[in-house]
Amino acid sequence: MSIDEKKIQEHIRGIIEALGDNPDREGLKDTPKRVAQMYAEVFEGMNYTNRQIAEMFDKTFEDDLTFSQSAGDMVIVRDIDIFSYCEHHMALMYDMKVTVAYMPQGKVIGLSKIARIADMVSKRLQLQERIGTDIAEIIETVTGSPDVAVLIEGCHSCMTARGIKKTAARTYTSTLRGRFQNDTALQMRLRL
Repeated sequence: MSIDEKKIQEHIRGIIEALGDNPDREGLKDTPKRVAQMYAEVFEGMNYTNRQIAEMFDKTFEDDLTFSQSAGDMVIVRDIDIFSYCEHHMALMYDMKVTVAYMPQGKVIGLSKIARIADMVSKRLQLQERIGTDIAEIIETVTGSPDVAVLIEGCHSCMTARGIKKTAARTYTSTLRGRFQNDTALQMRLRL
């Protein structure tokens, strides 16, 4: 699927008219084009399946470090900044911090690739819960490790800027796979 910028421009023009404004006035005449360009950028992840994202960022290294599965060694990357848009209101999910952890199984992924995966996954219309599930699936595919955890904390403008208007509300989600599901010691290490 590719993003149809022309169609977005047409619809944004219609929205401006529906709001009672003139899409041809100076401040708005290029707005449909700018919005279409912005949508192509912020929704880029919609162009790819999880498998395609995994292939895009499949840069691993043979694990010749001394990581030991039995010792419970893990890789944790914290505070990956992302933003996304909820599929219910197309409202911004912002100030999001992602933590990704996995237990290496013979190879490790390049650290920047973890952040790139989180970033690409966030560029979709979705729920915060799905972001965690998709990141976990891609990390599992790339690393071959069934032991993956993704924690996300974020604000949702559909709660902070409209509706209930609770500006301090934060949403926390966790996706736990493999040993992270039942091993409370591993779960506690995630929160260090």
